[in-house]
Amino acid sequence: MIKQLSILAPAKINLFLHVVGQRSDGYHLLQSVFQLLDLSDEVFLKTRQDSQIIRINPIPNVLPKDDLVVKAAYLLQSTLGVNQGVEIALDKKIPMGAGLGGGSSDAASTLLGLNHLWNLALSKQDLMDIGLKLGADVPFFIQGHNAFVEGIGEIITPIELPVNDYLVIFPGVSIPTKEIFSSTELTRNHSRITITDFAEQYSKLTMFQNDLQVIAEQKHVEVKNAIGWLKSMFPNTQPMMSGSGSSVFCEIPNTLNMGHCLSELPYGWKIYKVKSLKQHSAYNLVPSNNLSSKLMSSTQQGSRQVG
Repeated sequence: MIKQLSILAPAKINLFLHVVGQRSDGYHLLQSVFQLLDLSDEVFLKTRQDSQIIRINPIPNVLPKDDLVVKAAYLLQSTLGVNQGVEIALDKKIPMGAGLGGGSSDAASTLLGLNHLWNLALSKQDLMDIGLKLGADVPFFIQGHNAFVEGIGEIITPIELPVNDYLVIFPGVSIPTKEIFSSTELTRNHSRITITDFAEQYSKLTMFQNDLQVIAEQKHVEVKNAIGWLKSMFPNTQPMMSGSGSSVFCEIPNTLNMGHCLSELPYGWKIYKVKSLKQHSAYNLVPSNNLSSKLMSSTQQGSRQVG
């Protein structure tokens, strides 16, 4: 029997991102707060009667071996010994290389959807363990709630955040995560904070920053220009880069004149007026109280740095 499902894959922004250390294997230790947004890709899944995994509308210049939704399906298939197949299509709205977590979110939604369509009955913890092998942001999107994130991205503590409106600018340049984290000029010893510290100072985001931003601004003038543009348009806000860039954002008032922003937007940039989400739309697709892991696997192997 052929079954199909579509799942939204929301973007995220980092309300701050501190690099607090580095492991012996090279991975950076971080602290951040991830905020889900209503800017979303959409993943379409349709089961097959054979075991093939087919990408219906490949992203130009992205090889299947580098396509995270394809990799997610193959990883789930091989980990569980599944003999079912799937056709995958993707409606891409989140810009690539923007620090908004689009690829990781797509992979997470693929795992969530296939767990349902293939009747695997894996817990969220199982899926998060698998997802970490695809990328350090993937477990966050699987657990599906705004969170205080630590370690290399695998230590996730759900938190409540107010619903806010944001303006997100993509200045037309994609930045590889590795380029920023490999910089010798990156500061790697930011003092640790607690969730309580964040909660108490949330309304005064001046104590928070994105440690990757200064490196991104040095390497890509577009990031620096986008920060400057937001500051000039909204002088009472505190623009910040998300992830390893290149997108930047600021909180905005409900009285925003979007038409004026569009008329002033530099050529080649994209602008998104978004609202924060409380949780992923597929949050209840897997019972949250089912945390027992059926898998015996190394959750660290194959993970990449948060971006």
